[in-house]
Amino acid sequence: MEPEQLNTAPENNTENFSNRIVLTELKEAVTQLKQQLHKVIIGQENFIELLIVALLADGHVLIEGAPGIAKTLTAKLFAKTTNTNFQRIQFTPDLMPSDVLGTSVFNSKTADFEFKKGPIFANLVLIDEINRAPAKTQAALFEVMEEQQITIDGATYNLASPFMVLATQNPIEQEGTYALPEAQLDRFLFKIKVDYPSVEAEINILQNQHQRKTTNPISLIETILTPEKISTLKETLQEVIVEEKLFTYIANLVNNTRSHPHLYLGASPRASLAILKTAKVFAAINGRDFVTPEDIQKSLYPVLRHRIILSPEREMEGLQPENVIDMLIKSVEVPR
Repeated sequence: MEPEQLNTAPENNTENFSNRIVLTELKEAVTQLKQQLHKVIIGQENFIELLIVALLADGHVLIEGAPGIAKTLTAKLFAKTTNTNFQRIQFTPDLMPSDVLGTSVFNSKTADFEFKKGPIFANLVLIDEINRAPAKTQAALFEVMEEQQITIDGATYNLASPFMVLATQNPIEQEGTYALPEAQLDRFLFKIKVDYPSVEAEINILQNQHQRKTTNPISLIETILTPEKISTLKETLQEVIVEEKLFTYIANLVNNTRSHPHLYLGASPRASLAILKTAKVFAAINGRDFVTPEDIQKSLYPVLRHRIILSPEREMEGLQPENVIDMLIKSVEVPR
């Protein structure tokens, strides 16, 4: 669950304006996606919304949470709603890069090597327990996550669009895991923390499961978006207006992470770009064709929490990245 948003930005009266771009189709698509997922997933509104935002922002997502809270199920249902090619890869300590990317196989008929594509060649790729695989296998994802292509034996292979990696990791069970390097973490648009449901939500989960009986939850989900429609919606987002002062606001927020006394490492310019893209999506799905400071502040938590590293002293004191993000919002003047 995201920290409560700080009421530091000026209120925007959006009742008496007309959009310069048509956002009706995008809003309806987002609403329908949420409705489909909520047929099975009870609660987790923030998790579901961030998955949709990441898809529209053309980014990858790192999902962190304890076992048994429907991280994998949500990702599978999400793929069903978008009618995209879906693959799941279980990362293990003995997994090799070729198990992910593919490998060249000798064809005796042609007396030549042919490339056999690995499971990464899909639109939505779920990587379960990404921190279980060693660094060599994790590094195999660097190029494909950033450039949507892989290079093997001197040949380059492009992946179809959309391409999105959904990776899960367990924050508690660390035995036999390999921490993701900062360079790889930076390639994830979001890090989403999935919490336990409330008591009320858990009661609804039990009731929903009881009423569903043996029905496969995936069969309940209808397709809402196609790859072509996703591409069209992304093009619409490019027209969302961002005022000049908001570029300065984003740059100041990110720049302050690089000199913050509680941080050992601040965020890169890639974080600034991620905040901009995310804020435009938040604006559009809320029916606005312009970005506000609130959209930027809402983007900060999922975009920055995995990109900033606390100093050892503050980490030992129990400080969390979200606490520092709160400080950042308070320390930078909101444009008016």
